[in-house]
Amino acid sequence: MTFFQELLIALVQGITEFLPISSSGHLILIPKLTDFPDQGPLIDVAVHVGSLLAIILYFRKDVMGLARGGFASVGLGKDDAQRRLFWFVAIGTIPAVVFGLFLKLGGYLEGFRSTQLVAVNLIVFGILLGIADRFGKETKDYEDMSLKDAILVGLAQAMALIPGTSRSGATMTAARALGYKRVESARFSFLLAIPAVAGAGLLAAFDLADATAQMQQDALVAGILTFFTALATMVFLMNFLKKASMLVFVIYRVALGVALLAFL
Repeated sequence: MTFFQELLIALVQGITEFLPISSSGHLILIPKLTDFPDQGPLIDVAVHVGSLLAIILYFRKDVMGLARGGFASVGLGKDDAQRRLFWFVAIGTIPAVVFGLFLKLGGYLEGFRSTQLVAVNLIVFGILLGIADRFGKETKDYEDMSLKDAILVGLAQAMALIPGTSRSGATMTAARALGYKRVESARFSFLLAIPAVAGAGLLAAFDLADATAQMQQDALVAGILTFFTALATMVFLMNFLKKASMLVFVIYRVALGVALLAFL
């Protein structure tokens, strides 16, 4: 990979991971719309790990709270509220882990790298996002998370393993439908992403061990570049959702999906 390709992938991933427009779908489109070869799942996961580190830094206070909840779960501390949230986030991660292992071990991931599949999912899940954001109430905060909500948003996150769906888009759609405020739905979505993306990175470690030195270097550079892009995008999105709806993302998804079906 050239540095320009690494930079392009990092920019696409860093921007689209946190906007509800499907980062995996856009990564698949890069080789379709350029002369670059497909970067492959290893690079895709490397840039997702870069995004993960950006989440941890931005939401460091929440992450520390979840850590206290984890320690309280084994008797090291008595933070009952954080312990409850810790377990809800953990339980909400299970659907994505199970589905992710199924796809990984079954060898289905490569079969999902289809432009048509990305296009259809962009449109369908974009419309669902618009409906949930338009009619969903804004009454709940992240601290109001219940076991039922964690499971439902977790199931939405599992669906987002199919490219074009958007992990942040699917989880924010579910959270908005359940009555979470826009900013809080994003907060819920990103915190739920931490164990899921970390698990994907762990699975990729086996591929990384078998990769050539050049592939390992490409993955490292792309991941670092993604970290900085993702952090800037997250700051933008959290401020944007305080003032505006998600309509602009819905329009973008539908327009892109229609264009892909028409021209590719």
